[in-house]
Amino acid sequence: MKNYINGQWAATTGSTEIAVINPRSEQALAYFIAASPHDVDAAVEAANQALASWSNTSAAERAAWLNKIADAIEQSKDKLVELSHHNNGKSISQAKVDVDNSIKCYRYYSDLVQKFAFSKTSQTDHGTELTHQQNPVGVVALITPWNFPLITSAWKIAPALAAGCTLVFKPSELVPLPELEFIKLLNQIDFPQGVFNLVLGDAVAAEHLVRHPDVQKVSFTGSTEIGIQVMQAAANSVKRVTLELGGKSAFLVLDDADIDDAVAKAVGGMFYNAGQMCSAMSRVLVHESIAALFYQKLKQATEAILLGQEAEGQFSMGPMTTQKQFNKVNEYLALAEQEQLQALVEPENIQCPAQGFYIRPQIFIDVPTNSRLWKEEIFGPVMCCRTFKTEDEAVQVANDSEFGLAATIMTGSVDHGKSLAKRLRAGHIWINSFQMIHPSSLWGGVKKSGTGRELGESGMQSYLEENVITI
Repeated sequence: MKNYINGQWAATTGSTEIAVINPRSEQALAYFIAASPHDVDAAVEAANQALASWSNTSAAERAAWLNKIADAIEQSKDKLVELSHHNNGKSISQAKVDVDNSIKCYRYYSDLVQKFAFSKTSQTDHGTELTHQQNPVGVVALITPWNFPLITSAWKIAPALAAGCTLVFKPSELVPLPELEFIKLLNQIDFPQGVFNLVLGDAVAAEHLVRHPDVQKVSFTGSTEIGIQVMQAAANSVKRVTLELGGKSAFLVLDDADIDDAVAKAVGGMFYNAGQMCSAMSRVLVHESIAALFYQKLKQATEAILLGQEAEGQFSMGPMTTQKQFNKVNEYLALAEQEQLQALVEPENIQCPAQGFYIRPQIFIDVPTNSRLWKEEIFGPVMCCRTFKTEDEAVQVANDSEFGLAATIMTGSVDHGKSLAKRLRAGHIWINSFQMIHPSSLWGGVKKSGTGRELGESGMQSYLEENVITI
């Protein structure tokens, strides 16, 4: 496996070997040598050289390329799904969702860039002419995590290219295979050289990329801890930064909610992708008047989850993507035992494969708000629940977190849900909905969940700088 620089596959000059592991079998799928700072320099230089040409292409030209990318993904969908399934551990059905959503993202920005007003001219009262222009920010660094290959990268790549930026992309070194296949597709459609560059590297390459003086913007998705380091490193050269970081999302079940629907949405919101989501609904707040029935149905639904297999009409869950994450989640489960938290689910009722980084879904009820399991992002299939008496109490507990990425409200009244949503400190709020994220919406959080927004017009705007010409 090689880097992709200036339209060519380039051998790395690094020395650190990294194994790519299948989390279902715990066997190595491939090995590669991590990119060195020298490789990063070459990738940034290629992007810098291509910037003048790409930034001056018309919106129609960029739109056509984005559609070509979407077409290429569509034609290779089966292979991309298979690679995501083996490298990330996702179920086939969930891998298909990721690939389909990445296609939608490229097509959305292909459409948006043709409608977007990159220049607006107006006259003042005194006869002065003002022209506001939107220009690409320049060379951008895009760094993505291991939990959602292809789709997380699409959320960054598509708007960056649409805006006229050139880029250096560093995917997770733990799940690089789907992204590498994507690069092969770019090569096959003869995508313009230097506009898109990839480095297969670890934290050393990422830090060098963030600090590089010719990189004008960094878009990073990952943990809050690393996001803080990215922000600090970028500050030295006053780079623009978009950070999509951790979460500890609240799931509010009001007393008038449809309980069966709330259970289905809670299971999906927590255990999709084995809970390896920054938006995972890991803090469930249920009205005390319906808690007993809700918990009963939640227990039944959770114990029916299939691990390591799929069946029509049944919720399935794959393994933890990495052994490190597997160990981390088990540490939290040991802590739950120390804290004597009350378990709702009986793990022995859930069949679990003997091989692979599998963890049975876990639910704890009446969890104290000072528990580490209630407060900290676990990034695994662990749900914590509490009851509430009043909505004021529910809102206070939901907002009492250092994170603010997402939330869900289950209610019999959508209008009431909208009113309640205004009181929640979160970037994306669902009402009676699964976690649908349309390309035209937005994604990002408040507090330690990050800064800036991806998707929608805001997502492309973050790769543009505005200036004004006064005549």
